Amino acid sequence: MIIDGVEPWLLFALIAGCSLMLAAGPLGCFVVWRRMAYFGDTIAHAALLGVTFSLITALPVSVGVLCVSLAVAAMLFTFSTDGRFHMDTNLGILAHGMLALSLVILSLISSGQVDMVRYLFGDILALSESDVVMVAAMSALLAALVRYHWRGLVVASIHPDVADIEGIPVKRMQLLLVVMLATMIAVSIKLVGMLLITALLIIPAATARFFSRSPAQMVVRATLCGMVSVVGGLMGSYYADTPAAPSIILLSFITFLAMWVLRSERR
Repeated sequence: MIIDGVEPWLLFALIAGCSLMLAAGPLGCFVVWRRMAYFGDTIAHAALLGVTFSLITALPVSVGVLCVSLAVAAMLFTFSTDGRFHMDTNLGILAHGMLALSLVILSLISSGQVDMVRYLFGDILALSESDVVMVAAMSALLAALVRYHWRGLVVASIHPDVADIEGIPVKRMQLLLVVMLATMIAVSIKLVGMLLITALLIIPAATARFFSRSPAQMVVRATLCGMVSVVGGLMGSYYADTPAAPSIILLSFITFLAMWVLRSERR
C-alpha cells in the first residue's frame, strides 16, 4: 500500500523523526550551552536498565525506560546540588553505575527475551501509528515547555549569576531541563537507539552554532538542521538500502563538517 506515492512506514518515520526534532533541536542547544554532552550517554546507559525493568515488571518498554530515565535525572539533580563534583563526574558515575547494574540484572534473568540490537540502534522504520502519535505529542509538549520557560532556561544556562540577581530559580530551571532531556531521550530510544541519541542532540545544535547570532536563532536552525538530516537520511536509507538511524546521524555529521570547513575558509 502506498499513500500519495510514499510507503506508509516511511511516512511514519518521516513524521516521527521531524516531530522529534521539535524537542531535540531546542534541548540540544541547552546541552551545548551547559556543556552536558555526556548527559545523553548517561540516560542511554540508563535506558538499558529501563528495558530490564520492563522485563521484570511486564510493563511496556517505553514506560520502563521513561521511569528509569526520570529516576536517573532526579539522581543527577540531587548529586549536582552537592557541589563537590563537577557535572561530568556525576554523569560518569551514573552512566557506568546504571550500565553495570543493568548488565548484572540481565545476566540473572532468562536471556533471549528482548532484541537488544533494536534498542541499541533504534528501529525508526518499524513505528506504528500509535508510536508516531506518542512521539509527536511528547515532542510538542516538550517544545511548549521550552517556549513557556524560555527566558528562565536561557539565562540560567548561559548566565547563572545574572539569573540569581534577577530572581530566576536556577536550580528549578536545571531540574526542569534535566527532566525534559530524560523524557526526550526515553521517547527517542525506539527511533535512533541508545548509541546514537547523543548525536541527535549534539550535532544539529553544534551545526546551528556556526551561523547563529542569538539563542533563538540557534534553536530554530538546530531544529531545521535536524529535520533536514531526518528527511535526507531516511530518503538516502530508502534508496541506498542502508540502516535508517545511522544514515540520519551520518548526514547530520556531514553537514556539520561542511559548515566547519565553510566557516574555516571564511576566517
